[in-house]
Amino acid sequence: MHNIDLAVFDMAGTVVNEDNVVYKTLQKAINKKGYDLSLDFVLEHGAGKEKHQAIKDTLKAIDKFEEEPSKPIFEDFKVMLDQAYENLQVGTFEGVEETLLFLKKNGIQVAFNTGYNRKIASLLLEKMNWKQGEQYDVLVTADDAKNGRPAPDMILEAMKQLDVIEASKVLKAGDSIIDIEEGKNAKCGVTVGVTTGAHTKAQLDSANPTYVLESLTHLKELVKKS
Repeated sequence: MHNIDLAVFDMAGTVVNEDNVVYKTLQKAINKKGYDLSLDFVLEHGAGKEKHQAIKDTLKAIDKFEEEPSKPIFEDFKVMLDQAYENLQVGTFEGVEETLLFLKKNGIQVAFNTGYNRKIASLLLEKMNWKQGEQYDVLVTADDAKNGRPAPDMILEAMKQLDVIEASKVLKAGDSIIDIEEGKNAKCGVTVGVTTGAHTKAQLDSANPTYVLESLTHLKELVKKS
């Protein structure tokens, strides 16, 4: 059992099930330039990152960063994503909302952080009918931090907003390697990978988190309020 005051969760693939629409759109925006990248490749190199940075890093992975400008792809991506979201059905994973409410009921604050901008993150939460003060206490987005993952800025901002002093009492959970790296860089006491999103158990294990879970519902057994 771990003494936790704050649990910080990534959004897409972790607490939000949006069927990878963001990374599928990212894949389409890059492939529109004549490439034939698979979704797995885009997830491997872009998952969890601010989305313009995800495009840059995916281009770097195919040695096309210098010759293929990332900004036009990013602008295409934003337009395509707006279109994709118009009729998108968004939900959560089984038992996740109940787990968040359990944590809050037991005195553990809940923060969401994401590589999305605030507009996209807020739209996802609106579609789910999740509200600040109910399922979560604070939302920190790529717009709110100078440096994106794996830098610890978003976690430190959540701690600041919720008056949490000791990083050793913070848990960070996410579906990608970069979430785990972010948690370690913030010196979180617990880092958790969950296999509901971008990366497999083997990929998550490679980052040496405290736990890799098939479902966030197992957190009920792992954490307690100090």
